[in-house]
Amino acid sequence: QVQLVESGGGLVQAGGSLRLSCAASGNIFKINRMGWYRQAPGKQRELVTSMTSDGSSTYADSVKGRFTILRDGSKNTASLEINSLKPEDAAIYYCKAEVATYSTRYYIDYWGQGTQVTVSS
Repeated sequence: QVQLVESGGGLVQAGGSLRLSCAASGNIFKINRMGWYRQAPGKQRELVTSMTSDGSSTYADSVKGRFTILRDGSKNTASLEINSLKPEDAAIYYCKAEVATYSTRYYIDYWGQGTQVTVSS
């Protein structure tokens, strides 16, 4: 009923920038929080940043000052601007959204398929 599609990953040199995008579509009534997670090889998936529908955001300490989450509530999209990339930022980045559909009217977590970010040193 709900699909999240990420785009924008790729290979970037350390110190470079990247912009990831996430678009939610389907039988969407309302979206609460949208966020970005990442998972590096051999590591657990971790929260990078998220933003509520009223614009309140949170960031992992490791990305503060370098990553910025943006949302467009009218389009059900979220983007992640990444600056000053470090080798340790390399991971698969996943978009997650708390979505209430017209059918359920309560929030369920939906995940995108992930987009790979590779950082060359």
